[in-house]
Amino acid sequence: MDIKIRIQLLLICLVALGTLNAQTNNKKEPAMSKKDNYRLTKLKKDGTYPLIKASPFSGVLPVNGISEKADKNLKYKLVVSLTTNADGEKSKEINRGLAEVGRIMNLHMAAGVPRENLEVVIVVHSRAAYALVNNDAYKKEYKVDNPNCAIIKEMEDAGAKFIVCGQTLGYLDIKNEDILPTVKIALAAKVALSTYQLKGYTLFEVDEE
Repeated sequence: MDIKIRIQLLLICLVALGTLNAQTNNKKEPAMSKKDNYRLTKLKKDGTYPLIKASPFSGVLPVNGISEKADKNLKYKLVVSLTTNADGEKSKEINRGLAEVGRIMNLHMAAGVPRENLEVVIVVHSRAAYALVNNDAYKKEYKVDNPNCAIIKEMEDAGAKFIVCGQTLGYLDIKNEDILPTVKIALAAKVALSTYQLKGYTLFEVDEE
């Protein structure tokens, strides 16, 4: 093959590789999506936050003409499986999964469920477990302060209970003493989830949205 043709082919390959790397890097750290921007704008304009206020994504939009209503006499027992990853740039913000759990709580409040009739247990596993570590441990992992402490405290003050998966702690080498002191440690998330479902709790699965 002619040397000029070889050089041209090599240059084409290098350009293609550079384009692929740029696309890959862009996918790793995407800017806020149009959908998220739209939601945030709507929530800031019209949203209400009857219980959990730490994240703007936990808001509830008003609905007119509601004909299917919550039963205020029921005990709403919810168990949440939370696995939302917040690595990279997302580590600087409240874990979106926690914000969604806050929204679930706010939705029940907005629907008229009495606070005393809402029981929420959040079972955290996978890399979402880093949201539950103390500030020193979070800073060691992500080089920033833990932005999740305020919403976790707000949820706990509202009666929510946090459980972290012991298997996750083992795989990620997270020490028990690094976990926030109010968080319970289970042998495994799967055991905690089955236990609470057998107790009559309704399962919500919250991961990447």
